Amino acid sequence: MSDNTISSRLYPTRIDIPAEARVQIVVLLNQTLAATLDLKTQAKQAHWNVKGTDFYQLHELFDELAGELEEYVDMVAERVTALGGYAFGTARAAAANSILPEYPLDILDGKDHVTALSDRFALYAKHIRQAIAKTDELGDADTADLYTEISRTIDKRLWFLEAHLQVAEIKAENGKAGTTKTQKIPAGVK
Repeated sequence: MSDNTISSRLYPTRIDIPAEARVQIVVLLNQTLAATLDLKTQAKQAHWNVKGTDFYQLHELFDELAGELEEYVDMVAERVTALGGYAFGTARAAAANSILPEYPLDILDGKDHVTALSDRFALYAKHIRQAIAKTDELGDADTADLYTEISRTIDKRLWFLEAHLQVAEIKAENGKAGTTKTQKIPAGVK
């Protein structure tokens, strides 16, 4: 985080996770907090600015995504403080510490917004899965469980976003505007 002194300082708690592990978990949670706040505002940016034939559906979807992310902001910040850390939840902290790229401010088309959000949801999902493994490794099953809950929803939302793009991508791969083919999954792959 931007201030190493406060990011590694814990206030007293009777929680039985060693302080050294809690410091690492709090730093990771604050990185997640920054990315979650950033992703939420990026979904709102899409919500406010989407245009095109699917305007209403995407406008509603993007708002729903932002609402879900707002719930995770609160859950992550409260976990930071439950572990004895300081939650860094300001807009400036989020901007300075997010793992996500800046959202393109000049797009309007629904497909462009879906693509931009899909890219960011995929990065966020990867971060969340890495956080599951790291917090589990540090002996914090509760935080790993929190991350697992977030992961399930984010993967589902990424699926919702990508569903808007996949038919067009399949058609482009096949070289014909009116045809689609499904890919065969090799034997043994689930």
